[in-house]
Amino acid sequence: MKNIGKFLSLVLTISILVVLVISMQPAPKQLKQETVSIENCYQPEPFSPHLGKTFTGFKEALGFKESQNDYFRVNQYGYLGKYQFGKSTLKVIGIHHPNFFLNNPELQEKAFIANAQRNKWVLRRDIKRFNGKYISGVKVTESGILAAAHLAGPGSVKKFLRSYGEQNFADANGATIRYYMKKFSGYDTSLIKPLKRVKVKYDRA
Repeated sequence: MKNIGKFLSLVLTISILVVLVISMQPAPKQLKQETVSIENCYQPEPFSPHLGKTFTGFKEALGFKESQNDYFRVNQYGYLGKYQFGKSTLKVIGIHHPNFFLNNPELQEKAFIANAQRNKWVLRRDIKRFNGKYISGVKVTESGILAAAHLAGPGSVKKFLRSYGEQNFADANGATIRYYMKKFSGYDTSLIKPLKRVKVKYDRA
């Protein structure tokens, strides 16, 4: 019986030591996620009837230009919602159900933020290089660049900037990068954080 007692005491002591050693080990580092949920990246500004050059003013002015702020508009070319998104752009940011998107204003707002974050990442060097300069008589600003990227895509904006206005994309309605850069100049878009890969999470249930 004494031997059994000693054995059990030894087992208990070893168990306690193992638990103490494990508890002292540093927690494993989490791998940085490449895909970021939009919910963690943007905090909306407090509502104010005087939008001015705030970020809310920026997106409301852009939404009005695109659709008169009509969440349910589909134009003749199939562009959807308040910000007139194309289906291919929606797929890039993780939205694969255009009809659900069209009928969900909250999702449209999230999509706008996500797309702006992605565009800001793609154009981050050009924003740094050209911000404050004049191209084709228009002062280049970050908000103007982001608005133009919403219109034409970041690749076309790069071509416009690096050609100093020689390559000026125009959409099917005749709206140009230069026009958007001028119209949406000088807004505060610092709330938009550049992200390489960003997906909008949503529940269709």
